[in-house]
Amino acid sequence: MKLYHCSNARSVRPLWTLEELGVDYELTVMPFPPRFAYDGYLDINPIGTVPTFIDDNLVMTESTAICQYLVEKYSPTELRVMPGEPEYGEYLNWLYRSDATFTFPLAINFRYTKLEPEERRVPQVAEDYAIWFHSRIRSVEAALEGKDFLVSDRFTIADIVVGYALQFGDRLGLSDRYKPNCRRYLANLNERMAYKRSQEKGRLPE
Repeated sequence: MKLYHCSNARSVRPLWTLEELGVDYELTVMPFPPRFAYDGYLDINPIGTVPTFIDDNLVMTESTAICQYLVEKYSPTELRVMPGEPEYGEYLNWLYRSDATFTFPLAINFRYTKLEPEERRVPQVAEDYAIWFHSRIRSVEAALEGKDFLVSDRFTIADIVVGYALQFGDRLGLSDRYKPNCRRYLANLNERMAYKRSQEKGRLPE
């Protein structure tokens, strides 16, 4: 298995999952955005997004789908919620919500605060999508009341994919508006050894 990764991009999700699973993989760390900064990347992934994951003849580009693929491939694992478990539907909902509802507004904020040249940045758009993000993570705050993890009373890939969104928001300077449960949850996720390993391995060499 091989993962193409950029520091702090959505590829953190599968990289973190690989580290939690403790399986062998090959990692290529690239500058961002790789479609411009990593020669030949568009031959590997024609849409130019991050991550790209390769397992034999399989090529995947959606970060949460890669996480789900990995825990199903290496099942049984506590990182996966099985169809027969009571909270299986909630688990799936968090997986899909993590990108469609949480990471999407952050990507817009990131574009109009960091990626675009100064003359093309639009502060009002960035702020509007920050408000969108904070309104959506109320669901995380509520779900964590009296709990350490989102589902099934254990750490799963739902925590990886949703936790990444909270980490992304933190890097964008938006965590000052996180509520207590989200702050506690984020701090605990950041202390997981597999996450720390993923951050160390996922940095570009200096």
